[in-house]
Amino acid sequence: MSRAALDFMVFGETYLYRNPNALGQVLEMQHLPAINMRVKIGGGFVQLLPGGKEVEFEEHEIEHIFNYDVEQNIYGVPDYLGGLQALLLNEAATLFRRRYYANGAHVGYIFYSNDPNMSQEDEDSLQSQIANAKGVGNFRSMFVNIPGGSEKAIQIIPVGDFQAKDELEKVKNITRNDVIAAWRMNPALAGIIPENSAGFGDIEKIDRVYTSNEIRPICQLFEQVNDTLRADRQIHWRDPSQTVDNTTSSV
Repeated sequence: MSRAALDFMVFGETYLYRNPNALGQVLEMQHLPAINMRVKIGGGFVQLLPGGKEVEFEEHEIEHIFNYDVEQNIYGVPDYLGGLQALLLNEAATLFRRRYYANGAHVGYIFYSNDPNMSQEDEDSLQSQIANAKGVGNFRSMFVNIPGGSEKAIQIIPVGDFQAKDELEKVKNITRNDVIAAWRMNPALAGIIPENSAGFGDIEKIDRVYTSNEIRPICQLFEQVNDTLRADRQIHWRDPSQTVDNTTSSV
């Protein structure tokens, strides 16, 4: 059940093989990895295996539980798709920050000089040092001496201010909010450290509301397997405080 539930959260769908007995009654459901399952044209399913092999299933052999999509009714769609762009933005900002520091020189400025007293040899030397200042460990100072040069003989013109333009912290915070909104999860349940002393409120009340509004609807969706399972093998969801009914399979 945990594998089937994880498939549903990741892919928006899960596949269960209806394992029958000799009388044709379905006594149990066997989980099939959703990542390898495909819906066949004309009905039925196929499971992709390593080495280009396939296992085909008739339509009545598979229990397909999925989130309804308004554009198609073949595959399920996970709820978090709306937050993927925020995740990609976070990834791009993080990779940019890593490359920025790994590069060292940051390639973020124009070395500008208009001093006629600079010789060609000095220009070649400066150009060589700037070109070779790549990679980790190149945070070094450069000394330039131009006798008789003007006040602005040499200028360093930044192409972009990293701290002002990148705003990594804002990107991270926006991404965090978008992700937990996509999952409709309270920050307290996402393990986020509160930024105020009051915190996020009563965690037990938050958990009850989240369970009622988000978890129970998914549980009810999974109950469609009871239409196939034999009566004494059907699943029923319960609270941990309740006693287990020996005539049913409680989860």
